[in-house]
Amino acid sequence: MSYGDASQVVSELHGKLQREILTDEADRWSYSFDASFGTFLPDAVIQPVSRDEVVKIVQTAVKYRVPIYPRGTGSSLSGGPLPVYGGIVVDTSWMRDKLEVYPDDLVAVVSPGIHTAEIHRAAEAYGLFYPPDPSSSEVSTIGGNVAENSGGPRGLKYGVTRDYVLGLEIVTPEGGVLRTGGRTVKNVTGYDLTRLIVGSEGTLGIVTEVILRLVPRPQDRRTALIVFDDLVSSGRAISKVLTSGILPCAIELMDQACLIAVESYRPSNLPTDAQAALLIEVDGHPEAVRDEIKKVEAICLELGAKEVRVARNETERQQLWFARKQISPAIARIKPTKISEDATVPRSQIPEMFRRLNQIREKYDLQLVVFGHAGDGNLHPNIMCDIRDDEEMERVEEAVSEIFRAAIELGGTLSGEHGIGTMKAPFLPMEIGEIGLDMTRRIKAAFDPLNIMNPGKIIPNNERNRVVLR
Repeated sequence: MSYGDASQVVSELHGKLQREILTDEADRWSYSFDASFGTFLPDAVIQPVSRDEVVKIVQTAVKYRVPIYPRGTGSSLSGGPLPVYGGIVVDTSWMRDKLEVYPDDLVAVVSPGIHTAEIHRAAEAYGLFYPPDPSSSEVSTIGGNVAENSGGPRGLKYGVTRDYVLGLEIVTPEGGVLRTGGRTVKNVTGYDLTRLIVGSEGTLGIVTEVILRLVPRPQDRRTALIVFDDLVSSGRAISKVLTSGILPCAIELMDQACLIAVESYRPSNLPTDAQAALLIEVDGHPEAVRDEIKKVEAICLELGAKEVRVARNETERQQLWFARKQISPAIARIKPTKISEDATVPRSQIPEMFRRLNQIREKYDLQLVVFGHAGDGNLHPNIMCDIRDDEEMERVEEAVSEIFRAAIELGGTLSGEHGIGTMKAPFLPMEIGEIGLDMTRRIKAAFDPLNIMNPGKIIPNNERNRVVLR
């Protein structure tokens, strides 16, 4: 693939933007990676502070046919913002001028560089609620969340980012400004471009403003930690709870390796002798919440839970969630390299997916730990390994490929919330088929005829059918 010289873009934009263009090698290396795999050095990094600056950047990139890569804070786990063909990274995290809540309309209008947790706090000040809650919410930006269609524990009941985006302002790959949707809850005018752009991973344009739907904050919530001696039994309990007439806010899973890792990292009184633990939260009207948490407890005990701990107050509830949020940093201490996946299956297939993951762990003799948003089938199998060990990494690559195949065979999907990026692109035909792949390519070409907007993501560009992590 042939692209133009990024230095021409840098030269033309020099002195015309509020922030200095970064061309020093040390600065560029800071933008060469994300939270996944692969290191790709950009030719330059630009940090726009307004939509007009983004327009100027894109129009200049079009002029010289230079690839550009939208980026938030780089917490992507799929390679979404990586500059795989060189060119220019466009860091939108400096676009932070707007965080406006309109309580009468139940909407917020925000700039792409606003952190997700900032939106949570702004909504709560009005007694409102922005449900999507990725684990990276304190550092991830709403622009990145929109690009990846991020989820989180509350996705079980409330859905993911796409379900709360009412409208967008984007700069198209040709340098135009497109507004989609609006501030009304109901809008069926024309094609739903908003939902097309959400989750497109920056391949169809650069988000410069987001209109978000807010909801009333739940009156009450109760959380329980439920302990099992068997991972598959915990999966059966999840299925039973979800078919009992109760819709929890969240059902999170931690396997024994996670429990041990957290206790070694930040002791939280977790049961390290258990094979699995579920963190189940219900929310809503106080009377309904009290009744539902009792039913959850009864169901889980009936299906073999050996212990149920219901948080007695907000402090204990926060302690339980604190322990859950320590999993990722805790397991990262097991080995130098952490492979985090998010294969997702139908809820009825959760027990079978657990069984398959156990088989994969044994087959490839790997340290595979499992946690995630089990209530909606969104599991996070994490493989702890050492990228310096070529023989081990070969086994890891085979195991990850097999995890993807298992999810698809069980009627699931390659990704529930991390996105496709570079990591899963080779497997896209497995899920959407050749006709789906052709339509995806045609949509991309219609938006981006020069293929300069985040090229190398989502759409496979070769015949690889396995993950390459080295």
